[in-house]
Amino acid sequence: MLQYLLKRIGYGFLILVGVVIVVFLLFHALPGDPVSMITGQRADEATRKAIKEDLGLDQPISIQLYRYLRDLSPVSIHKHSPKEQEKYDYVRLIPFGENALVLKMPYLRKSFQTQKKVSEIINERIWNTIILAITAMFFATVVGVFLGIITALNQGKWIDQTLIVISTIGISVPSFVAAAIISRYLGYVWSEFTGLNGIGTLWELDYEGEEKLMLRNLILPAFTLGIRPLSIIVQLTRSSMLEVLTQDYIRTARAKGVSKTLLIYKHALKNALTPVVTSVSGWLASLMGGTYFIEKIFNYQGLGYETISAVANLDMPIIMASALVVGVIFIVINIVVDISYALIDPRIRLK
Repeated sequence: MLQYLLKRIGYGFLILVGVVIVVFLLFHALPGDPVSMITGQRADEATRKAIKEDLGLDQPISIQLYRYLRDLSPVSIHKHSPKEQEKYDYVRLIPFGENALVLKMPYLRKSFQTQKKVSEIINERIWNTIILAITAMFFATVVGVFLGIITALNQGKWIDQTLIVISTIGISVPSFVAAAIISRYLGYVWSEFTGLNGIGTLWELDYEGEEKLMLRNLILPAFTLGIRPLSIIVQLTRSSMLEVLTQDYIRTARAKGVSKTLLIYKHALKNALTPVVTSVSGWLASLMGGTYFIEKIFNYQGLGYETISAVANLDMPIIMASALVVGVIFIVINIVVDISYALIDPRIRLK
């Protein structure tokens, strides 16, 4: 187990380095000028040059990439000065000359637009996204498993065929299209009946300037985000249940007079849920990256909303940090999924 974990952590590290390099290069391929987004079009050349030097954008891309990787690395070489100490908050390990090998937390820099630490921005936004993803996955799992059982027990009947068609549509429709339709009709046109808002975030300021929890603003984004995994879970549960119900031990239990309810929920469902558990865990990681356009459409201010705004403003530190955070979440959840799968099914061996 330990050897497997170390191997996966090593692979995960290489993946993160690859993600950082690819996203960094893609950012520099985007049209537009980050300095112009900060200063506006009427700034004089001296001001533009000073800002460009301050942000390190005057250097070749290779140097900029090296400096960014150095900022992310917990062990790196920096000049020993009060300014560097305050910026990175490092601990000197091995001093040599004007430089030193230091130990520090990964430095995500500051936003180009607000000059606020990106780590603080991520910490403020990430929890809204995590809550949205978990809520969507909970909804998709509970409803999906229930409907999957219904379809399996009514194989070939109209309810089975109807739910299969609906779930196929749910898989096919892009999330941003579903979000636009649901926000428009359930949040605006029919809001008098639904009581829901087409836009809104989890925490909003009231008339007294205090933050207020608005759980109803979570309903439509979570429902929209959960449509695709729900549709997949319905079909996965159905096929798994149909396979399990043909097993010999199920026939034996049925022959012994075990009630239908007990047969399904105690004997069949437990074994049928193994692939569903794996799918749910994998989809939770995917939902973290799938919230971006949904958050923007619903004006739900999570990490996705912040990242889309950063792309529009060419705010590189936020874009890079967002990609890094989502990459870490993907890797961690995938490792947990592999381990949990091995615990559920003794036939699986981690190597």
